[in-house]
Amino acid sequence: MEAPLTEQKAHLRRGLLSNKIYMRVYTAYAAAEFGNWFDSLAIQVLVGYRWQAGPLMLALIPVSLALPGIVLGSVAGLAADRLNKLKLMRLCDLLTAVLTAAVLLAPGMLWLLPLLALRSAVSALNVPAQQSLTRSIVREDQLLQAASLNGFVTQGSKIAGPLLGGLALAALSPAWCIALNACMRLFSYVLLSIKNADANRSIGADTDVRKKAGDQASINTEPLSARTMWKEGWSFIFRSRLLRNTMLFGLLGALSIQMVDFQFASLFRALAPDREYLLGWLVSAAGAGAVLTIAVMNKAGRSAGYGSRLGGGYALIGAAIGGLGLLPPGVSPLPVLLLGLLLGAGNGMFMIAFNYCLQKETPPHMTGRVFGIQSMVLSAVMIAAPLLGGAMVDLAGPRRIFAGFGLVITLIGAAGMLLRHLLWPEGKEGRKAAEA
Repeated sequence: MEAPLTEQKAHLRRGLLSNKIYMRVYTAYAAAEFGNWFDSLAIQVLVGYRWQAGPLMLALIPVSLALPGIVLGSVAGLAADRLNKLKLMRLCDLLTAVLTAAVLLAPGMLWLLPLLALRSAVSALNVPAQQSLTRSIVREDQLLQAASLNGFVTQGSKIAGPLLGGLALAALSPAWCIALNACMRLFSYVLLSIKNADANRSIGADTDVRKKAGDQASINTEPLSARTMWKEGWSFIFRSRLLRNTMLFGLLGALSIQMVDFQFASLFRALAPDREYLLGWLVSAAGAGAVLTIAVMNKAGRSAGYGSRLGGGYALIGAAIGGLGLLPPGVSPLPVLLLGLLLGAGNGMFMIAFNYCLQKETPPHMTGRVFGIQSMVLSAVMIAAPLLGGAMVDLAGPRRIFAGFGLVITLIGAAGMLLRHLLWPEGKEGRKAAEA
């Protein structure tokens, strides 16, 4: 018995960065996220500046991205909990690369929107699988660090992606940025070529608590139908006061943010019609602000409660969006960069706290379903909100709409901080609900 105990103690001392399976998955995730930001900026510039699409046409882009999430959100969560996660992620990377290459051939919006919808459908399957796999191969005491590292990738790609993408756009065309995304997905596909035995050994090396949860999961999930598992996921969320409040709060803020999220091209056409690079600078500054905030949060650990971080994140996002709406036409880059830093700080604070909360308060065998449901609900918000926001921008102008919704988002964040003890009284309700 001494050898297994010694091996387990060594595992408990092992740092997250020495987990080879996690580092392969993490590097693949980094490559995919980096490519996504090249792609996203290129599409916004292509549609907003080159094709001169109006606010309503711009609003159709997030709608096309959201529709598959509504249909496939819960299905993706079930797939992540039942199927081989690595194989599912590899398949998604390969299909994403093919569809991204097809986007290069799109001659206009009527071809672009269906291709983006198909690619989003593949992503809807990938996200719960990635979150569920992370939950399986990372110890519970390292979940905050893992969430922070994922946040570093997401936000760090906002710095390098738009900056390098801006250079590519200036020298070449949006097509090069889109092609790079396809290459990054193929690179991710190669990185995820991990032997099943290696992955299982990494998962099996966890603590006794994780083993117990995994064993219980296998006992409970094998005889269950997909419909029963889906209902079980929703029931778990509704029973957990903390998860339920977190999702509702995130949904309320997302509803307001999505009103303007894809109208930045409209705003910058009004502020700087001859400087399309300024949008890339804003995104890069937001990435820098998020990375700095995530670094601070990672050092602070769990000292701040969910309410302070979730509410504070929305308050900062609202202040930045409102500030952008108050900028005059012909504005210099400095105010844009400062507000970008503020926007990124709020986004980093909220997203790390949100993902960490969902992972920590959900048992491993439920993680895929919880993230799948969260993705489905967020996708539902992205159907109506962008269209309504596009119509409002068309009628009142982007500056006024950005200023107004910036105030609304700030008030939502302030309410979250003031009511934090009521909405998030404890951090262990998810586990209590799971054991009930």
